[in-house]
Amino acid sequence: MANIPFYKKDDWADLSNYRLVSLMSITVINSFSCYIFTVTESAQGKYAQMLFQDLLENYSNAIRPVEDTDKALNVTLQVTLSQIKDMDERNQILTAYLWIRQTWYDAYLKWDKEQYDGLDAIRIPSNLVWRPDIVLYNKADDEFSGPVDTNVVLRYDGQITWDSPAITKSSCVVDVAYFPFDYQQCNLTFGSWTYNGNQIDITMEMDSGDLSDFVENVEWEVHGMPAAKNVIMYGCCSDPYPDITYTLLLKRRSSFYIFNLLIPCVMISFLAPLGFYLPADSGEKVSLGVTVLLALTVFQLMVAESMPPSESVPLIGKYYIATMTMITASTALTIFIMNIHHCGAEAKPVPNWAKLVILDYMSKIFFVYEVGENCTTPQKAKTKDIKFHTEENGHRKSRKKQELKMQVEGSKKYDICGVDESSGHLNGGVKETVDCAEKMNLYMCSCAHHDEIAKNIEYIANCFREQRATCAKGAEWKKVAKVMDRFFMWIFFIMVFLMSILIIGKAP
Repeated sequence: MANIPFYKKDDWADLSNYRLVSLMSITVINSFSCYIFTVTESAQGKYAQMLFQDLLENYSNAIRPVEDTDKALNVTLQVTLSQIKDMDERNQILTAYLWIRQTWYDAYLKWDKEQYDGLDAIRIPSNLVWRPDIVLYNKADDEFSGPVDTNVVLRYDGQITWDSPAITKSSCVVDVAYFPFDYQQCNLTFGSWTYNGNQIDITMEMDSGDLSDFVENVEWEVHGMPAAKNVIMYGCCSDPYPDITYTLLLKRRSSFYIFNLLIPCVMISFLAPLGFYLPADSGEKVSLGVTVLLALTVFQLMVAESMPPSESVPLIGKYYIATMTMITASTALTIFIMNIHHCGAEAKPVPNWAKLVILDYMSKIFFVYEVGENCTTPQKAKTKDIKFHTEENGHRKSRKKQELKMQVEGSKKYDICGVDESSGHLNGGVKETVDCAEKMNLYMCSCAHHDEIAKNIEYIANCFREQRATCAKGAEWKKVAKVMDRFFMWIFFIMVFLMSILIIGKAP
């Protein structure tokens, strides 16, 4: 175990007295320091008051503070962008929160700091000194509002620094040709309103605006704020007027518009070609196209409300118009194909070229089969079955013809009344003659009855043949309509896909 020191009672008393003395010494030192600081501060306040009275005793803030009126006063300008509050594309107005710093030298506000206890800078209200009338040229605010009247920092050598915040509304030419993938350039032009370049020369403190304190915007990305000095000769005056133009480079964040405007439109566009896949007897083919057209019209109105009325049509607006044109064409083609589908017995037969191109080739390409036929039942097998049934029916007909021929030959060879052809006499005398007459009457009645039955059977057979031919003709037209439906469905699917790729590819 470590040795723990043992203090006696007297030792503890000495230690307490030592700590008390040390604490009192520290308190005295701090009090003395505060007293010195208070005296110094009060001395500086005294000298600041004296300096303020001496400087502004005979000072006028209405005259440009230069010793030689022929020389221009240099004003240094620096703009810091703090926040983009709003971008109104329809009215083309940019609302921004800026910090504006102006620095110049006042020849009448100088002093010797040694005479004022080393005081090298004071802060006084800005309205007591001369200020340059630098304003925003492209201001778009209804009410006149300038920088806030904050204090200025005045140094012993006459340098004045004026930092003031300002909420500005400036006009900005908005180009929405590539909306929502667009870039915008908004200019902020600052210059003197009354002083020309021979009286005030404006210079830049930095080559660009300060973005170090910028608060990110949810809709716009700032890619820079370069500055440039311009000297312009206006028509009203012969003197040059310099200005500083800050160009704010903005890029729109397109995620919101992609998920709320573009993707729903693409999905609706891909839904439109499926109208060709609907059965013609469902009665919903045309209504689907009209519904999709109305939905796209609603999206188009939403885009048009936020865009400025200009000749430049947004990229997404062009996509909507192209898609609506395509859906209108698909609805018109659907009506045309439904007329083909409902061709009845009064319609003409399918032309030979249509049978060759549409029924033979295109039906195989687009996998269109008849009722009861599928992709596992080849056309050759079906053709063989048809040939087999045709040959069987032919054999049956030939057998019937042979039997009928044999009966006719037998009726010629043997007479119905029992006449012997070798002797030429009746085989029964007078009695047999009477029986022969009765047999003749019976035979003639049965033959007439059989002829009537044969005519009825032939009529029924002809009706069945005509009905089968009519059904075959209608089935051919329905198959033509189905093949055309599949053809246009794939064509419009490809068109929608290409248009979607095109709008994404055109995005800068």
